[in-house]
Amino acid sequence: MGSLMENLQQQQQQQQHMRSRFKRVCVFCGSSPGKKPTYQLAATQLGKELVERNIDLVYGGGSVGLMGLVSQAVHDGGRHVLGVIPRTLMPKEITGETVGEVRPVSGMHQRKAEMARQADAFIALPGGYGTLEELLEVITWAQLGIHDKPVGLLNVDGYYNSLLSFIDKAVDEGFIIPSARHIIISAQNAHELMCKLEEYVPYHSGVASKLSWEMEQQLGYTTKLDIAR
Repeated sequence: MGSLMENLQQQQQQQQHMRSRFKRVCVFCGSSPGKKPTYQLAATQLGKELVERNIDLVYGGGSVGLMGLVSQAVHDGGRHVLGVIPRTLMPKEITGETVGEVRPVSGMHQRKAEMARQADAFIALPGGYGTLEELLEVITWAQLGIHDKPVGLLNVDGYYNSLLSFIDKAVDEGFIIPSARHIIISAQNAHELMCKLEEYVPYHSGVASKLSWEMEQQLGYTTKLDIAR
């Protein structure tokens, strides 16, 4: 009887995973593996978590560092991987065979626009300047109401504690409104983060239609629904 109940619980958990609200998640992360093995393990675990939930991946297109690990994990699990990368970075960030579908673009702005257009949610693994820049841009878009997509931080070993402290300080000093603080969802492991992202409800008061239109023109979006859905 006990084993039967365990099997039923496992089936229910699998069905819950299959009913994810996301079709594709965008992951921002470093082209370096980082110094701690826990960063690399977290990238692989995130990839496996996406696979378990039947979610595809869009990312920066590199085959090295954390980018390579998360994309390989998703690809090995049988899910679709879309890598968006500027042509000028291909020799630096792609070594050996490519992972999944690689979509070359003309530059960094087009890369971010295409990744945002393709994704239903965003997650940042540990990374450097580029990861931080991509993360803060989609947070700003959410604050302005340009999109309603959740934004998550995989805060491995407290990597993003200083960033979260800075944001809390900005709220305390009146530069970020308290409701905008809730845009950022953080967790220390992939499973917990995905559960929080699934439950995310946007706090802003509506989509900034005029600004959305301006962003479409600047970044090359084809329809408003692609970014504001």
